[in-house]
Amino acid sequence: MRGVGALLTESVRERNRASRAFFDSAAECVARAASDMARRFARGGRLLALGSQHAATDAQHAVVEFVHPVIVGKRALPALDVSFSLGHKDIARLARPDDIVLGFAPPEGDRAVTAALCAARTLGCLTVALPGSDADYAIGAPHSDPFIQQELIEVFYHTLWESVHVFLEHEATGFDAGRASFLYPFLDGEPPDIEQLIRDVTQSVRAKAEQDEQLRQQTLQSQQQEIIAAATAMRQRIQGGGTLLLFGNGGSATDANDLALDCMASPKGHQPIPAISLSSDAATLTAVANDVGVEAMFLRQIMAFARPQDVALAISTSGGSVNVLSALAEARRRGLLTVAVVGNDGGDIVRRRLADFAIVVRCDYIPRIQEVQASLYHLLLDTMAELPPGA
Repeated sequence: MRGVGALLTESVRERNRASRAFFDSAAECVARAASDMARRFARGGRLLALGSQHAATDAQHAVVEFVHPVIVGKRALPALDVSFSLGHKDIARLARPDDIVLGFAPPEGDRAVTAALCAARTLGCLTVALPGSDADYAIGAPHSDPFIQQELIEVFYHTLWESVHVFLEHEATGFDAGRASFLYPFLDGEPPDIEQLIRDVTQSVRAKAEQDEQLRQQTLQSQQQEIIAAATAMRQRIQGGGTLLLFGNGGSATDANDLALDCMASPKGHQPIPAISLSSDAATLTAVANDVGVEAMFLRQIMAFARPQDVALAISTSGGSVNVLSALAEARRRGLLTVAVVGNDGGDIVRRRLADFAIVVRCDYIPRIQEVQASLYHLLLDTMAELPPGA
């Protein structure tokens, strides 16, 4: 497996090289876009996110972060995933002049996304192309590898929503933090110079990208053998007729959806892998949550779908979500291979030994965990594709 290990090492190095090159210029774009978005939100604007192909899951993920921010005391901001409405005429019906439209596309771009952004811009909306060339804020594709691009775009929109809150919390935008003001002592003074604030935020974005680079490297050093062993066991199950059953909550739900797409229709041309995201069917999830309980949302689907040759793969930042724990426990009872991509110290998933393989990102801040988790599940797929026959 020495050759596979070398490939993993080089893959992480390439991700970190691409991150440094990309955020050297993109960090200021994040800061300026966040400043303009904060003004739109303060006026009552909404965020409309849309994406094509695999990038549609990035639209889902970005929306979750704005509506349900993970940082205590942050304001819930109006955001909608409108990927179903990629036609420029549909955007014209939905969008309002104060809205913000984020368009996600693969490295080569997408005509429908470009047309939708152009239509929104003519209405007065603020537009952000991720990537693209025709928007108020447009960035070039950060990498030709679709997995690496997706990971860096995720860092971009995570730091974007974090930065929007920085500008909202300053009097320069007219936002009063209210009962959460104790978290922001700088509100007691005069509003800062906006250009200085943009420079400060730009440096903060670069620092966060550097944190990711260090965390990717640290995680690979500590988890390389676990990644290879998990990929080997997963491939054996797939070759035996198994299916991947993927699940997670919130941003991790969108990661499960992304991973399922990457398996079924690989943007890199890998052999297709049967995969189902248990996080994708809103009707089933809400029915089970309403009639049985949130803890059974994934458990019920494991009971419906699972076969002994399958793989249950959980994505979790905490390792402690009851619905994830119960699903893994049921999967183990049924003889499935269980795999977890998890943050913090692995939580109860590790303590209760619910995963045959647990790949742990040792960090306690959710956005950075998720960004590195995206690298990890992509590396799992690349490793499965690179393993020698019979491994």
